[in-house]
Amino acid sequence: MKRKLLFIIATVFLVAACHNDDYIPGLPAPGNEDNETEMAEQVAGRVALGYVTYYGTSIPDAKYLTHINYAFAELYVKNGIYEKFGLQGDKSRFDKVKRIKSLYPHVKILLSFTNSVSNSDNSQDGGFSALAKSPEMRQQFAQDCRAFVLSEGIDGIDIDWEFPGMTFGSNAYDELVDVENFTLLMKDLRAALGQSTLLTYAGYCMDKRPQGEGYKYIDVKAVDPYVDFVNIMAYDLVGAPQHQSALNKPSNYWDCQRSVDEYLNAGVSADKLVLGIPFYGRADFNAGGSINYRDILNLSKDDGYVIENWDAEGNVPYVTKNGSFYCGYDNPCSIAAKGEWILKNGMKGMMFWDYEGDDTMGTLRKALWNAVMKK
Repeated sequence: MKRKLLFIIATVFLVAACHNDDYIPGLPAPGNEDNETEMAEQVAGRVALGYVTYYGTSIPDAKYLTHINYAFAELYVKNGIYEKFGLQGDKSRFDKVKRIKSLYPHVKILLSFTNSVSNSDNSQDGGFSALAKSPEMRQQFAQDCRAFVLSEGIDGIDIDWEFPGMTFGSNAYDELVDVENFTLLMKDLRAALGQSTLLTYAGYCMDKRPQGEGYKYIDVKAVDPYVDFVNIMAYDLVGAPQHQSALNKPSNYWDCQRSVDEYLNAGVSADKLVLGIPFYGRADFNAGGSINYRDILNLSKDDGYVIENWDAEGNVPYVTKNGSFYCGYDNPCSIAAKGEWILKNGMKGMMFWDYEGDDTMGTLRKALWNAVMKK
């Protein structure tokens, strides 16, 4: 009860600190100036992870990161047969990110695989769904991953298959077998990589669900023995006019707490759960509306925007335009509130998508670090 009271007091303080709109477009939100930020010391075992994309231009400042997931690599599957995998974009980008380890030896770098295709010499021809059906192809892929980890001197593999048993686009899927085969794929990866190499996955906000005559998403309990932790994508949970990543808001279709509960109720230990934070705002899905945090700071009152509205129920900020909901996003105050919550519940840490969304001062990633490393 005492811990709950302290959390409530802290949350009230955060609401009071965040509930203002005294800002200048293009600058960090009030109270987030670099010279006012006192950084916490790293706590062993906790995770502050950032996804860094192949199409980004920034070389990450990894001082306040424990892990970098490089996004992405893609599968080359032709006529249903796995041939190889390849990095998306120019390898020189990956090499620059990889060299961060020489400056920050504490940082772990993982290669993240997507089910989507980007390279011009590739096409969507079965993808993960085809690969995972074959024990031989799963094992070949796992060995290819092991060889890449060893040759490049990185620390692990992350699988971002969105999602077994269904698709949001044109990716191949098979609801009858994908969910089970995802588990087998992770099992084969663990066998090939060994215990010293990290293996993680980007997890949906729900456990597996019935789909037609089969299932969709991921059987989180079945996969659990093979992974070091799971990065729960607790964003894009809903679209405007609801907040995409509210901490706990029963009136929303979904929220962060219900996302985490899916894993806990399935029997996954809290200390293997990493909560995802969006470094962007989400407007209307149908309009394809998303806007990076750094660009939210540039929204002008002269154009009708107010950026520092605070949703006290969901513990998150949102933007209005001409008095109407425009997008929900996260800022240092909501990240701090989520940090209090994950630590109270014994979770492993937080991750974010993606590095390019932050402002030039690193306001959000510094807030995330302090939230995760708070003692």
